[in-house]
Amino acid sequence: SHAHKVNFCKFTNETRNSMEAAGSESGQHYLAAVRGACAGGGYELALACDEIYLADDSSSAVSLPEVPLLAVLPGTGGLTRVTDKRKVRRDRADVFCSVEEGVKGKRAEQWRLVDKVIANSKFDDYINDRSQQIASDSIASNKTKNSPKGIALNSLDKNLKDDGSLRYSQLSVDIDRTKGHATIVINGPTGDIPKSAEDLHTQGDKSWALQLARELDDAILHLRFNEMELGVVLFKTSGNAEQVAAYEKLLLDNQNSDWLCNEILLYWKRLLKRIDLTSRSLIALVEHGSCFAGFLAEILFAVDRSYMMEDEFEDDDRPEAKLLLTNANFGQYPMSNDISRLQTRFLGEPESIDKAEQSVGNLLNARDAEELGLVTFIYDDIDWFDEIRVFLEERASFSPDAMTGMEANLRFAGPETMETRIFGRLTAWQNWIFQRPNAVGEDGALQRYGTGKRAEFDKNRV
Repeated sequence: SHAHKVNFCKFTNETRNSMEAAGSESGQHYLAAVRGACAGGGYELALACDEIYLADDSSSAVSLPEVPLLAVLPGTGGLTRVTDKRKVRRDRADVFCSVEEGVKGKRAEQWRLVDKVIANSKFDDYINDRSQQIASDSIASNKTKNSPKGIALNSLDKNLKDDGSLRYSQLSVDIDRTKGHATIVINGPTGDIPKSAEDLHTQGDKSWALQLARELDDAILHLRFNEMELGVVLFKTSGNAEQVAAYEKLLLDNQNSDWLCNEILLYWKRLLKRIDLTSRSLIALVEHGSCFAGFLAEILFAVDRSYMMEDEFEDDDRPEAKLLLTNANFGQYPMSNDISRLQTRFLGEPESIDKAEQSVGNLLNARDAEELGLVTFIYDDIDWFDEIRVFLEERASFSPDAMTGMEANLRFAGPETMETRIFGRLTAWQNWIFQRPNAVGEDGALQRYGTGKRAEFDKNRV
């Protein structure tokens, strides 16, 4: 289906981004050794690697043939990585993306489509030697080179209910198909906070921050692929904000000396980006008893709107709703635009970032949060339920296509980077081209590919 194609393109882009991040942040590098045809998605996978090596023979070539063959685009980052990452000259990129057979041999190297072309007889030895050299250099420079072996990531504790709701150990997902929304409730840490990085290693994949990251990641992907008509995702938390901040502090204090602390923080960085890039209306409800602090507070700045309870509510004995900012909210988890969510939020108000930073470590009530610009609206118990209900009904009445386009445009604020270009193009152009008759119509290229018949195109340029 069209929706699956677009989801696939987005998902594989996130995978490729994490491969690139692994080299720059975790000392884990990827090398592409190309012998034979490396076309389309295959070359896009190669583009995500740190280095690309091509065998110099009559058949080995790299290509992005989507335009001439299928009337679509290399939509998982191909165009952007060619120009932005490999810095291929624009006219050469135009040639490269227009020929079915691709480019081989010395021309591929001269055009920077690959890093080196190697004689076929020496190819295997060269790749083996280069792989060993990359590994040795990485180990020598890796701050955690003396780390013991990793930890086991066991299957998630996940229960899918008959009504589509999900239950994990650290969060739940409730589904309301009638109203078209899902509610994710995240549980804060319980019990004693680990006192050291060694304690985290002992807990392994059951440590709260890692377990929650894996479960939330799984829940987001489940909603993306299996609940296509749920247009709104509501985020709630339950727990103690100070405990969340204390847990994050343990990770931050040890990120430069302990590989596991570093990788958990990097996991949250990637997960928060995945939330940013999810094509649903994202809403956060800061209710009494919530624990939006540190990396959980980042969710407030990732969503499209946030609502916070003000003062006590009748018959609600939970602690008053509070927010807690930490130093990590000011750069530890950058967006795809390479700046923090607060910087993106306050693009035109840099002074607001300074004010927010002065409140680090303080529990902020609704009026404090509103004054600092950290939430969209605050409501007391007279207005809360009606305002949330009216908003959800209004959102459900809008066109899903319009919402997807509007939200993606508004989220891609600030500096342009390779990532924002990739996802911006994916949201707009690829989404559009994959529905055009020239590609998917009865006489379109995707329909006729492999039949021996040439596609028939409507030549009108819009």
